[in-house]
Amino acid sequence: MDVHVKLDENGYIPDAYAKYADRSGLYAGTPTRSFPFEVTGVPAGAATLAVVFYDVDSIPVCGFPWVHWCACDIPASVAKFPEDASNQRFAGMVQGKNSSASRLVGSRDPLLTCRYNGPQPPDRDHTYTLRVYALDNAPQLREGFWLNELLHTMEGHVMDEAVAQLPARA
Repeated sequence: MDVHVKLDENGYIPDAYAKYADRSGLYAGTPTRSFPFEVTGVPAGAATLAVVFYDVDSIPVCGFPWVHWCACDIPASVAKFPEDASNQRFAGMVQGKNSSASRLVGSRDPLLTCRYNGPQPPDRDHTYTLRVYALDNAPQLREGFWLNELLHTMEGHVMDEAVAQLPARA
């Protein structure tokens, strides 16, 4: 299984989905328009996909990997995720909380905390990880789940996964 993301001419996540997004791509000052991507080679028999997008380069900045987006219960037949899939709640996806909901940030607005939260590296360029999992079931979590809940629910149900490392500019 593979995941494909089109980067800009400099090899970064395009500005429209990150720190330098124009006003139409921001909500409460945060980029919330998710980037398009394609998943290929989903195994036969997969029921759903789950998506996790996170930043381990944030550890020196805030002390933990920053979760930018997590979603599940996406039909395995979905191959192309369009731009802004998160805000559109594309294909009936159920979205979990990102790190804006953490006690350190404390946002309670679900349009910010339960959606794609685009890269905004504060100190230097960061490399973000996009993982797409093919599952043999549907986790059936409720909107606003935490990433650890998704990971526990997926145990024993991951048929395959794809990973992309995506740089974003500071």
